[in-house]
Amino acid sequence: MFDGITLKGDFQAAENRVAAWFFGVEGPLGWRDRALLGYAVWLGGLFAVVTAASVAIQGFTPENPLWPLGILAASAFVAEGQSVRLSPRAEISVSFLPIVLAAVIYGPVAAVFVSVMSLLLCFRRPYGRWFLWTSTRSIAAGCAGMVAMSVASPSESRFGGLLAAVAAATVVEQGGDFILGAVVARLRGSNLAEIARIASAVLITIPLYTPITGLLVYTYREVSPWSVALFLFPAFAAQKLFLLYKEQRATAEELARAIVRQEKANMSFATALVATLDARDRYTAGHSTAVATYARDIAARLDLPADDQQMAHLCGLVHDIGKVGLPPGLLEKPGPLTLPERRLMEDHPVIGERILLNVDDYSEVARIVRHHHERIDGSGYPDGLIDDAIPLISRIISVADAYNAMTSDRPYRDAMPSHVARIRIAEGVGTQFDTGVVAAFEAILAGATEKYRCGDGEAFTVGYPRLRGVAPGPQLRVVAS
Repeated sequence: MFDGITLKGDFQAAENRVAAWFFGVEGPLGWRDRALLGYAVWLGGLFAVVTAASVAIQGFTPENPLWPLGILAASAFVAEGQSVRLSPRAEISVSFLPIVLAAVIYGPVAAVFVSVMSLLLCFRRPYGRWFLWTSTRSIAAGCAGMVAMSVASPSESRFGGLLAAVAAATVVEQGGDFILGAVVARLRGSNLAEIARIASAVLITIPLYTPITGLLVYTYREVSPWSVALFLFPAFAAQKLFLLYKEQRATAEELARAIVRQEKANMSFATALVATLDARDRYTAGHSTAVATYARDIAARLDLPADDQQMAHLCGLVHDIGKVGLPPGLLEKPGPLTLPERRLMEDHPVIGERILLNVDDYSEVARIVRHHHERIDGSGYPDGLIDDAIPLISRIISVADAYNAMTSDRPYRDAMPSHVARIRIAEGVGTQFDTGVVAAFEAILAGATEKYRCGDGEAFTVGYPRLRGVAPGPQLRVVAS
């Protein structure tokens, strides 16, 4: 009799050997590995049943010459070597086309043969992957061949009948291969979204290739067996086009990631500038963040493009950065400013522009910041611009800036109630403020909470914009995620 320790050690050693052969790893199997191994055993049994049924239905001797079958097997092998990766765990190729051709022209045994030959390149460690792929593809191929024989007899010559057989074989081969493979993918950890992407790629192939494959079968039957060689060009051309599409998509995704990284870097820089200003003036700490939030929401209310909404947010954050260049004590003065002091204060948009022009891709931000104290009637500063000559985002920031300044405590006065500040803003329409901007802001405030009206809450926390990412530079546009 075996003692418990010896039996356990033998079992562990056997399990390690299975793991090394099937999965290419050393050590005991996890629950996913054991489930996958059990599924592989089931697939192997089903493969044997389908192969036996194919032989029983068709026999070993085909009615057509064998050399075209060799071409199909070779083309399937080459096509599999040109597969395109859809995800870290999934690939797609056009090797199913010669399998379907073999299924319709020769029957299920030939379809199984071509499917096995197509995956010879994958016969390497870990052998479990090759076994799973070969089993799922061969089962689907054998079933496709049997279905094709039931739809159209070997002597069928009508194009409609052949097309129906091709369509049925394609659906069975692609559908069966996907369903059996999806179980493997799920056991290997693929999520449902990833499996759904693979399903969409499979669904595209059926209407795309069925007419072409049907025409090739008809040509084979009615013209010459040499016409099977015509398969090579459309199949590999489609494979290359799909490969180019994947490469272009990968490049676009990398560009999108680079833009998002640039956006985050720019926003981090803007946040650092705001923190610098807030440290300088404790009375206006949080003012820039509030102005940025109001500006972004006004731009959204005006239905501006997403990049303009984010530009408004960014410019709101840095609109007062020029104040770091003002003389010490000016910002902190508790009483009204003298005329010379006011002149110095009015220099902060120009100082801000000079600071921001030293940052790559901030030229548009600098221009907007320079003009955020202009007035519609031309009495603003620094350039006395009138009406539409003032950038729209500058006009937006002007309203947001004035409102938040009035509803915040200052060293020389207490904060105004929000309803009083709204009246003051309305009184400035047509002289200081843009009519459309004020109307949009009032619509926002009318439906907002009092906390929002006072610039308080999570919405006014310094951070990245809530909208889709673009870098703030004017040359970069919105990139769909």
